[in-house]
Amino acid sequence: MAWYKEQSVSRPALIYATDTPEAIKAVQQQLGVDAAGTLVEGVMAEVVRQLAQAGIRKFIVAGGETSGSVVQALNISAIKIGQSIAPGVPLTESISAQPQLLALKSGNFGDRDFFAKAVEAML
Repeated sequence: MAWYKEQSVSRPALIYATDTPEAIKAVQQQLGVDAAGTLVEGVMAEVVRQLAQAGIRKFIVAGGETSGSVVQALNISAIKIGQSIAPGVPLTESISAQPQLLALKSGNFGDRDFFAKAVEAML
Protein backbone atom coordinates (compact mmCIF):
# COMPACT_ATOMS: atom_id res chain seq x y z
CA MET A 1 0.00 0.00 0.00
CA ALA A 2 2.90 2.37 0.68
CA TRP A 3 4.17 1.75 -2.86
CA TYR A 4 0.70 2.36 -4.32
CA LYS A 5 0.27 5.63 -2.45
CA GLU A 6 3.49 6.90 -4.05
CA GLN A 7 2.18 6.23 -7.57
CA SER A 8 0.23 8.50 -9.90
CA VAL A 9 -3.49 7.94 -9.48
CA SER A 10 -4.18 9.31 -12.95
CA ARG A 11 -3.50 5.97 -14.61
CA PRO A 12 -3.98 2.27 -13.79
CA ALA A 13 -1.50 0.60 -11.47
CA LEU A 14 -0.49 -3.03 -11.81
CA ILE A 15 0.07 -4.93 -8.59
CA TYR A 16 1.28 -8.48 -9.05
CA ALA A 17 3.03 -11.29 -7.26
CA THR A 18 5.65 -13.29 -9.10
CA ASP A 19 9.29 -14.20 -9.09
CA THR A 20 11.64 -16.45 -10.99
CA PRO A 21 10.53 -20.08 -11.33
CA GLU A 22 13.44 -21.10 -9.05
CA ALA A 23 12.43 -18.66 -6.30
CA ILE A 24 8.79 -19.71 -6.48
CA LYS A 25 9.79 -23.38 -6.24
CA ALA A 26 11.99 -22.63 -3.21
CA VAL A 27 9.13 -20.88 -1.41
CA GLN A 28 6.75 -23.70 -2.30
CA GLN A 29 9.23 -26.23 -0.93
CA GLN A 30 9.60 -24.22 2.27
CA LEU A 31 5.91 -23.47 2.89
CA GLY A 32 4.19 -26.11 0.79
CA VAL A 33 2.44 -25.41 -2.51
CA ASP A 34 -1.00 -24.86 -0.97
CA ALA A 35 0.26 -22.63 1.84
CA ALA A 36 2.33 -20.51 -0.56
CA GLY A 37 -0.68 -20.04 -2.84
CA THR A 38 -2.97 -19.22 0.07
CA LEU A 39 -0.47 -16.65 1.35
CA VAL A 40 -0.29 -14.85 -2.01
CA GLU A 41 -4.09 -14.93 -2.43
CA GLY A 42 -4.57 -13.52 1.06
CA VAL A 43 -2.10 -10.68 0.52
CA MET A 44 -3.69 -9.73 -2.80
CA ALA A 45 -7.16 -9.81 -1.26
CA GLU A 46 -6.00 -7.57 1.58
CA VAL A 47 -4.40 -5.11 -0.84
CA VAL A 48 -7.63 -4.90 -2.85
CA ARG A 49 -9.68 -4.48 0.34
CA GLN A 50 -7.49 -1.56 1.38
CA LEU A 51 -7.65 -0.04 -2.11
CA ALA A 52 -11.44 -0.26 -2.00
CA GLN A 53 -11.43 1.47 1.39
CA ALA A 54 -9.30 4.20 -0.22
CA GLY A 55 -11.98 4.72 -2.89
CA ILE A 56 -10.72 2.58 -5.78
CA ARG A 57 -13.70 1.01 -7.57
CA LYS A 58 -12.16 -0.79 -10.60
CA PHE A 59 -10.21 -4.03 -10.32
CA ILE A 60 -8.76 -6.46 -12.84
CA VAL A 61 -7.80 -9.69 -11.12
CA ALA A 62 -5.92 -12.57 -12.71
CA GLY A 63 -6.06 -16.05 -11.24
CA GLY A 64 -9.11 -18.05 -10.31
CA GLU A 65 -8.27 -18.56 -6.64
CA THR A 66 -7.08 -14.96 -6.30
CA SER A 67 -10.29 -13.72 -7.94
CA GLY A 68 -12.32 -15.67 -5.40
CA SER A 69 -10.27 -14.26 -2.53
CA VAL A 70 -10.72 -10.72 -3.85
CA VAL A 71 -14.50 -11.11 -4.23
CA GLN A 72 -14.68 -12.38 -0.64
CA ALA A 73 -12.45 -9.57 0.64
CA LEU A 74 -14.72 -7.01 -1.03
CA ASN A 75 -17.75 -8.74 0.51
CA ILE A 76 -19.45 -9.03 -2.88
CA SER A 77 -22.52 -11.24 -2.84
CA ALA A 78 -23.98 -10.44 -6.27
CA ILE A 79 -22.71 -9.11 -9.59
CA LYS A 80 -24.14 -7.97 -12.90
CA ILE A 81 -22.56 -9.53 -15.97
CA GLY A 82 -21.59 -6.99 -18.62
CA GLN A 83 -19.83 -7.00 -21.95
CA SER A 84 -17.30 -9.64 -22.87
CA ILE A 85 -13.67 -8.60 -22.57
CA ALA A 86 -12.45 -11.97 -23.85
CA PRO A 87 -14.13 -15.35 -24.27
CA GLY A 88 -15.02 -16.48 -20.74
CA VAL A 89 -14.12 -13.13 -19.13
CA PRO A 90 -16.92 -10.58 -18.86
CA LEU A 91 -16.79 -7.17 -17.30
CA THR A 92 -18.82 -7.37 -14.10
CA GLU A 93 -20.23 -4.85 -11.65
CA SER A 94 -20.94 -5.55 -8.01
CA ILE A 95 -24.50 -4.99 -6.87
CA SER A 96 -23.90 -2.88 -3.78
CA ALA A 97 -24.22 0.60 -2.33
CA GLN A 98 -20.83 1.47 -3.85
CA PRO A 99 -20.61 -0.59 -7.07
CA GLN A 100 -17.24 -1.84 -8.21
CA LEU A 101 -16.22 -2.83 -11.73
CA LEU A 102 -14.39 -6.14 -11.87
CA ALA A 103 -12.71 -8.24 -14.51
CA LEU A 104 -12.04 -11.64 -12.96
CA LYS A 105 -9.68 -13.64 -15.18
CA SER A 106 -9.01 -17.28 -14.48
CA GLY A 107 -6.47 -19.61 -15.97
CA ASN A 108 -5.48 -19.13 -19.59
CA PHE A 109 -8.46 -16.95 -20.52
CA GLY A 110 -7.71 -13.86 -22.58
CA ASP A 111 -4.97 -13.12 -25.04
CA ARG A 112 -1.73 -11.11 -24.85
CA ASP A 113 -3.52 -7.77 -24.71
CA PHE A 114 -6.18 -8.83 -22.21
CA PHE A 115 -5.18 -6.30 -19.55
CA ALA A 116 -5.26 -3.40 -22.03
CA LYS A 117 -8.69 -4.55 -23.22
CA ALA A 118 -9.93 -4.82 -19.64
CA VAL A 119 -8.72 -1.30 -18.80
CA GLU A 120 -10.42 0.02 -21.96
CA ALA A 121 -13.67 -1.74 -21.05
CA MET A 122 -13.67 -0.04 -17.66
CA LEU A 123 -13.34 3.51 -19.02
